[in-house]
Amino acid sequence: MILTVTLNAALDITYRVPRLRPHTTHRVAETAERPGGKGLNVARVLTALGHHAVVTGFVGGGTGAALRGLLARETAVTDALVPVGGPTRRTIAVVDASTGDTTQLNEPGPAITPAEWGTFLHTYRDLLADARAVALCGSLPPGVPVDVYARLTRAARTAGVPVLLDTSGEPLRRGLAARPDLVKPNADELAALTGHTEPLRAARDARRRGAHAVAASLGAAGMLAVTADGAWRAGPPERIAGNPTGAGDSAVAGLLSGLVEGLSWEDRLVRAVALSAATVRAPAAGEFDRATYEELLPRVTVAESSVRAG
Repeated sequence: MILTVTLNAALDITYRVPRLRPHTTHRVAETAERPGGKGLNVARVLTALGHHAVVTGFVGGGTGAALRGLLARETAVTDALVPVGGPTRRTIAVVDASTGDTTQLNEPGPAITPAEWGTFLHTYRDLLADARAVALCGSLPPGVPVDVYARLTRAARTAGVPVLLDTSGEPLRRGLAARPDLVKPNADELAALTGHTEPLRAARDARRRGAHAVAASLGAAGMLAVTADGAWRAGPPERIAGNPTGAGDSAVAGLLSGLVEGLSWEDRLVRAVALSAATVRAPAAGEFDRATYEELLPRVTVAESSVRAG
């Protein structure tokens, strides 16, 4: 199985309005609720690709109960979430139907006690025994140590389980020191980490900081991978219009599934880019439009890149 960790899971609530105008009252045309958080989105895509996915992290309160109920009804993902006393956060997305633009409001998440953290660590180490790979995803709730991803990476590497790290800021910087097998920042996160705005140079710098490989999302331009074996850029054949929310999570699912299937880096990137683009056409994060995915797979282009010094 593939394990995904979402320490700051969320109940995603989406409101669709005909047109979003500041300082006015809006009538909501459509409301949707879904289990959310990067790792949960990754797990849903993995199950759609035919892999057994298990999710863990923290969940609590009425929003946590709603999240678990929706997760049980909507997907084949296995729930190994750890109960906590505080309520799971909500994320509110307001979609402007006239433009397709989305305004996002994210709550901070529950405060985690030392005892709850200890229970999670025990659960995580037990799950690693059956994992073929693990994805550590997203932001941290209050009370969790900022070096948590470094600790979880070391535990996975001790168990012989490959690690993909998808976070940002200080948790990413600390996590790199534990030498994860792969990190997947977007271009802005990579620039913030390294100080370099040129993605190829920034990815090389991130490898020097500890990552064995870097796969950077470049938005509509696709993805760049820099590894010990070489560097490649992959891109879709044309720009895909739609909502990009969750596209990076689908790319993580593509990279992880390719890893456990033993695909080449080029084929992993093709899958990741096709899934990412197909997610733009889907109605919600954690989903992808399968017809778009299958149509794009043979059309994604991959080219070897020259890694410049610096």
